[in-house]
Amino acid sequence: MIGDITSDDEYLEIPAISRQKAGTYECTAVNDIDADTQTVDITVNYAPSVSEGRDVGVTLGQRGVLECEADAVPEADFEWYKDDRRIFNGFDGMEIVNTGSLSKLMFFNVSEGDYGNYTCVAVNKLGSSNTSFLLFGPRAVQDGSGGATGLQSHGALLFVTLLPFLLRF
Repeated sequence: MIGDITSDDEYLEIPAISRQKAGTYECTAVNDIDADTQTVDITVNYAPSVSEGRDVGVTLGQRGVLECEADAVPEADFEWYKDDRRIFNGFDGMEIVNTGSLSKLMFFNVSEGDYGNYTCVAVNKLGSSNTSFLLFGPRAVQDGSGGATGLQSHGALLFVTLLPFLLRF
């Protein structure tokens, strides 16, 4: 029994079944002589849902990993794409390692051509779900922080410019 699902009959009806109602149910029969208990496992199948992809920054020549996790019953199969091109194991120095609900796209020696957009697709017989990743290099990191550094420089310049006016008071 899960939550408030009970029945005094020989049948148990579970209306609007969802993945939260999966689990082990117990049936107990009682009469004046004895009691007997049996259990049954209920599996609820559902389409995959994947966790949001996390962008990864990797220096040229280093190792990098994109990780894709999917919640699904039956277990999902994974597909990886760079832009719209499917990636197969061993493709361009990349390796795909699937372990249960987790798929990893591993780069052993990141090159300039590896940078870009990747998509992980999780598929089972009930549907599919996907998430996207960006594999970027240190130049993109510098460009991204350069804007923040530029703002700090402008703030310091503004302070130096206003300093004479503030000292008058």
